[in-house]
Amino acid sequence: MNHRNPCGRGFSPDAFREKRSGLKPLPQGFTLLELLLALLLLSMLMVGAWTSIHSATRAVDSGEKLIDRTNKLRVAQEFLRRELSQSQALVIEQEPTTGETILFEGDAETLRFVAPMPGYLGRGGPYVQQLSFERHEGDLRLLFRHAMHNGYKADEEPLEDPDLEPVVLLERIRDARFEYRALDDAGKLDDWTDEWDKKGRLPLLVRISVEFEEDANLVWPEMVVPLMIDTGQSPLRDPFMAPFTGG
Repeated sequence: MNHRNPCGRGFSPDAFREKRSGLKPLPQGFTLLELLLALLLLSMLMVGAWTSIHSATRAVDSGEKLIDRTNKLRVAQEFLRRELSQSQALVIEQEPTTGETILFEGDAETLRFVAPMPGYLGRGGPYVQQLSFERHEGDLRLLFRHAMHNGYKADEEPLEDPDLEPVVLLERIRDARFEYRALDDAGKLDDWTDEWDKKGRLPLLVRISVEFEEDANLVWPEMVVPLMIDTGQSPLRDPFMAPFTGG
């Protein structure tokens, strides 16, 4: 029931008592359930944000590692192509009984040859170089070893010196092999073979086949390296010179 003061204005007894006591009504706060729901939503948002940041960080890290592996693969290919293409007909080893010389030797897993090192790695003069696919702790790797040709003695096996730390060119390999190709006695290209034991001769071509582990995410393109043509081998038949040579 409304009451009117002498001035004719309405008022309620509750408002009058609050005015007399000097107290104001307290605003209502959040309940415990509302606070728990708010904390739950905040936690879910933080977890989602952390997951997104972690996934982005892993993607960036994975991309950087892939780029690094790809760059290493490219550098290894360029190094192999450069060194093999500059192979020289210099003696690695000589048979003591027959006097036959070994200028280049290799099989499916290992090859040795003589070539100059890049300027920033060599100390002048050619080097005996060895490439080999070797397994280490379950990982198949391509290793590179080298020793100066001047003073090289094959019977002392300087390339197998344990103090000589090999250079890892490739790793995470599942399968790999070296193959060689040369001219036959008729001057035509012979078939590929996984062993080169011909004395006093260099192969005409060297093929390096590599297949990486699936999780390495790397692809090795077919690599065939032509070596410097040894003039002591069977001559190539050039069809353009046939009219002048009678070939």
